[in-house]
Amino acid sequence: MNKNILHVVNIYFVLPYFIGDQFKYFKEKGYNMNVVCSPSEYLSDYAQKQGFEYIESPVNRNISISQDFVSIRNICKFVKKQKIDIVVGHTPKGGLLAMIAGWLMRVPIRIYVRHGLVYETSKGLKRFILMSVDRLASFCSTKVVCVSPSVLRKSIEDHLAPAKKQMIWHKGTCNGIDTLNHFNPAVIVPARLADLKARYGIGEEDFVIGYSGRLVRDKGIIELVRAFDKLQLADNCKLLLVGMFEKRDALPEDIQERILNDSRIIYTGFINGGMEYFYSMMDIYVLASYREGFPTGVLEAQAMEKPVITTRVTGCCDSIIDGRTGFFVNNTAEDIAEKIDKIRLDKAIDGCEGRKWVIENFDSRLVWKEIEKLYV
Repeated sequence: MNKNILHVVNIYFVLPYFIGDQFKYFKEKGYNMNVVCSPSEYLSDYAQKQGFEYIESPVNRNISISQDFVSIRNICKFVKKQKIDIVVGHTPKGGLLAMIAGWLMRVPIRIYVRHGLVYETSKGLKRFILMSVDRLASFCSTKVVCVSPSVLRKSIEDHLAPAKKQMIWHKGTCNGIDTLNHFNPAVIVPARLADLKARYGIGEEDFVIGYSGRLVRDKGIIELVRAFDKLQLADNCKLLLVGMFEKRDALPEDIQERILNDSRIIYTGFINGGMEYFYSMMDIYVLASYREGFPTGVLEAQAMEKPVITTRVTGCCDSIIDGRTGFFVNNTAEDIAEKIDKIRLDKAIDGCEGRKWVIENFDSRLVWKEIEKLYV
């Protein structure tokens, strides 16, 4: 009998990044794929493309007892209707609602994917509440999957769940990287890349420093923008920010204004697909984050043969080989600028080695085989 799998996520944005072609992979193996997600204009087309059934139900990041109760009830109804055998919950809030609903409905396999430790940058009561939410999701699960070795170590240290209940898939990540058909420099169409560069005003002589993801404080965007001002001989430098502003953990107004109004800073807003072309426009990728689970963008950039600069925080510390595929930095504008110049002016990193490392350790096909072991 075919097994029915349900993924619960908070927003559409995470589906392509956390699951992606994993939908097709498991569907071809006879699994029936299902999703619960907050409403999105992109969801219907993506469901048709990837071949999964879905319902829309708000999965808000903030705690709302009434709304969360409605979402849990909706998930329970969907579990019953689709005869779900395996429920997989992503992110703290999606994971919490999925695990509670799965526990209530006695779904036999309940996997909580811990994408990071959101409480790491919080203090006091807020930190206690966030840790308690994570512990509750872990309690209701049958297995907790941490997306990186450092997240696993910290989860055990902080007693989020018993060590025997926690694991990682292969070397880490929740989905791996498609290094063959997607994040592969060989599949880039030169004409399309040229059109994109023209659209964003990027010339052949420009040196592009890039970032992809949410534009918030925790991602080190403030430090990155300030580092951009400290680069040496930077007349031909541009900063490419691929992502969107958020109200939660919002950037200061002066930084937002700078991003929107500086002609040397390219702000794209939300991009729905084709990220490999945006990495192709970059000469270097920077993630100056204060906390991560496992930074997918860092792996994607390396797969596209781009040198990477990132911090030594949880998650990021597992994502590069220091001195070979990129550099670790302190979260200061001065250190970020120094390392950018070391790569930009001294040619200190060869991006080809990063691609080789990602293929050998984080290719999606390696990760999917590990995932399937929990499904049988």
